[in-house]
Amino acid sequence: MADRIFAAVLLAVSIGYAVIAFTVISAPFQYDPLGPESWPQILSVVAILCLLGILWKPDTNRLDVTKRVWFRLATAVVMLLAYGDLYEPLGFVLSTILFGTLMALMLGAPKLRALGFGVAAGIFGWLLCVTLMDLNLPEGALIEYLLEATTADQEGGN
Repeated sequence: MADRIFAAVLLAVSIGYAVIAFTVISAPFQYDPLGPESWPQILSVVAILCLLGILWKPDTNRLDVTKRVWFRLATAVVMLLAYGDLYEPLGFVLSTILFGTLMALMLGAPKLRALGFGVAAGIFGWLLCVTLMDLNLPEGALIEYLLEATTADQEGGN
């Protein structure tokens, strides 16, 4: 019963979000193929479909969350906030490598595999977004500084 109440409340919120996403959010120009309006619209539709699925057939198991799980959830939220803060300064690739590696370690992956996952997520995620989806992702202030320093050295040496 608690699943259905939770899903019903979130469904009402998601429907409100969908109304805003489809009627209010608009951008004066498109800087990527999908446009800034598409992501909130897609998110609202997916959320509504998932919540309808929960309302249709809720989970029969009782949810029992231990202190360790609450700690991991809180840590994941803090890591997501840090990822958002580091996204611009470090750029997509470096911040995703860091986040993916730390998240994999937190979930129990061995160190080498966690690093491999982080590197793969950063590089393949960048390739997917830049080549297939034609999105502009930040390089990061650190990478831009290194590229400018390398360019200045090359110009000074010639």
